[in-house]
Amino acid sequence: VRRHLGAAYAVALARLRHPADAQDAAHDALVAALRGLDGCREPHRFAAWLMEIVRNRAADLARRNTVRAAEAIDLVEPADPAARPDRDAERAELRDALVRALGALTRLQREVVLLHDLEGLRHAEVGARIGVSEGAARVHLHHARRRLRTALAAHAPHLAAEAA
Repeated sequence: VRRHLGAAYAVALARLRHPADAQDAAHDALVAALRGLDGCREPHRFAAWLMEIVRNRAADLARRNTVRAAEAIDLVEPADPAARPDRDAERAELRDALVRALGALTRLQREVVLLHDLEGLRHAEVGARIGVSEGAARVHLHHARRRLRTALAAHAPHLAAEAA
């Protein structure tokens, strides 16, 4: 479970885009996989089999949650005298731009970016987790990063110049 939980979460997050829902889908999928372990016909492909269960659980949850009543409200904390509102606003804007840019990627591209860049998996491991070759994982990552750079360039030109 420890070995696969991070990747399961990343795959679910790529589909659901809400951390709490992704956590639920990942945990449900791991429980389902443990219960149906006999259904894994190719033990050497366990990770890919598990990620398919995660994708299915996330899709089921997404269908149930088609309408979200409201976004979570952040708790208001007292102002910090050392705080820089301009920097905080810039970070919030960049975070929102990143979320929108990730949302514009294909599901597969989001999964590859999250597994590789967030979870730190190698290309071969990413490919095995999502059921594609290592080369295909590299191509998806390349295209995803290019789309992210383009989308974020308008919001943070200095970051786009540093990434190039």
